[in-house]
Amino acid sequence: MANQGTDSLETLSRTAARLRPWAWPGDPLPRLLFFTDPVRTPDPEAVAERLPAGAGIVYRPFDSPDAVERGLRLAAIARRRGLLLLAGADPALAEAIGAAGLHLPERLVETAPAIRAAHPAWRLTAAAHDAAAARAAELAGVEALVVSPVFASNSPSAGTPLGVEGLAAIASLTALPVYALGGVSAETSDALIDAGIYGLAGIEGFG
Repeated sequence: MANQGTDSLETLSRTAARLRPWAWPGDPLPRLLFFTDPVRTPDPEAVAERLPAGAGIVYRPFDSPDAVERGLRLAAIARRRGLLLLAGADPALAEAIGAAGLHLPERLVETAPAIRAAHPAWRLTAAAHDAAAARAAELAGVEALVVSPVFASNSPSAGTPLGVEGLAAIASLTALPVYALGGVSAETSDALIDAGIYGLAGIEGFG
């Protein structure tokens, strides 16, 4: 299983390297973002150990009782392996585990200005599921968007897939770098090369 996961990550890394160039005013965000999920990725530490240097982790414990303990383990792996660690939704969790920033679900995008004011050095990304949400996130001052679902997804909350054309349409409407999430895997990622996106994000597809 580890070999299969490593092969998938190598394929995703090669695909990500072929995505559109992007000029950053400061440190660039990773081209690959691994989203954890307590059910769908029960061993996120194992995935983190296989991620290529420079990749990112969005740690989403979803109220798990061991959220801080596991987050600290992921933070240690991230420091050792040169990965960017973001916490999902919860500023207190990000502080507790020493994360480099926060990923906001669409429903919390309006909190971005206050979070930026309190933590000016944090990297902030946000979820968007349509063009209106992408515009709102851009106005709120986040650094990047994670647009989903692109393809059919195993997420119980996923809506109708946007498809490559829908993703490309949203990417063309924002000045922010866009990550594709939802059914992104070694098998589907090649279809995204010309979609105008910055990076690839995944859950099970990165495992």
